Amino acid sequence: MSPQPPAPVPQASVADRLPLLRRRAMLVRGVRGFFEARGYLEVETPFAVRTPGEEVHLHPFATKCLAPDGTSERLFLHTSPEFAMKRLVAATAQPVFQLARVWRNGEAGPLHAAEFTMLEWYRPGAGLAGLMDETEALLRALLPPMVERDGARCRIDAPFERLTLQEAFARHTGADLLATQEDAPALARQAGVRLRDGEGLRDREGRGETWEDLFFRLLLSHVEPQIGRQRPTFLTHWPAAQAALARRDPDDPRVALRFELYACGLELANAFDELTDPAEQRARFLHDRARRAALPPPVPGWTVGEWPMDEALLAALQQMPPCSGIALGFDRLVMLATGAARINDILWLGGAR
Repeated sequence: MSPQPPAPVPQASVADRLPLLRRRAMLVRGVRGFFEARGYLEVETPFAVRTPGEEVHLHPFATKCLAPDGTSERLFLHTSPEFAMKRLVAATAQPVFQLARVWRNGEAGPLHAAEFTMLEWYRPGAGLAGLMDETEALLRALLPPMVERDGARCRIDAPFERLTLQEAFARHTGADLLATQEDAPALARQAGVRLRDGEGLRDREGRGETWEDLFFRLLLSHVEPQIGRQRPTFLTHWPAAQAALARRDPDDPRVALRFELYACGLELANAFDELTDPAEQRARFLHDRARRAALPPPVPGWTVGEWPMDEALLAALQQMPPCSGIALGFDRLVMLATGAARINDILWLGGAR
């Protein structure tokens, strides 16, 4: 017999959850007021797109756009508005923000929904330090001075911690992260763990746990549970292999100018000092496509396949000014503000499950 999907967790009625939902509406107004006061322009970008994103481990929803003449075009619900918003920054050189609905197939749980709200903003001329300052100001404007979750009491009114991944791994695993880049056995030895070699970890080429696999295992098991507990933590300067759409640090090419934000055990945001070199970005996209193709499908029979390269984005990068941008999970921010235990508690009609 095929495994049965897990039963959905019963959700309280809209009436019972109305105090949480009213707080959500207040936070939406607060976000708009914060960014409008800082000169940002609120924008809207298409949700159904030809290229949903290039992140290796995200799975999009696919659909078709039917034309009156009977032809059709395959489209996807975007996993982030990032590509479209960068095109707008390139076209206008304006700071922009958006509260966007985004879709990520296969995501469900207390902290995940397949459809959720992403707050993204991009500021030309800002570096990561300035973006961290602005993110701190946003959280202080929207959240109470102290938030609590899962036994952690996190002070929003205290200066946020800024910790490099190199420092975090040294502190919580004992490993020299940058010296062991792409050397999984060395990272495992220094962290005092064994490399896994289970069948479920093997990719289509038969390889077991890679350096990237181990990096994320240690991040999830050793680092993330220890940070952002007493005050929010910016985890900065990611290994170059995890640069995604971020610039490499000109002072240390081993790392990328990227940060993630954690508070009370929740990962809240991911930010880049944006890469504006179209040739390098194309090479990274091609590399990510090859990595994605080597992975086993998320479920048997998964056949979404590839999509066109976003040539409009790559062309726009040539005109985009120096810029930093950030994606913040708005629903998780609402969870912190309200004390809600599950993401479905603060969605108006709940998620798909």
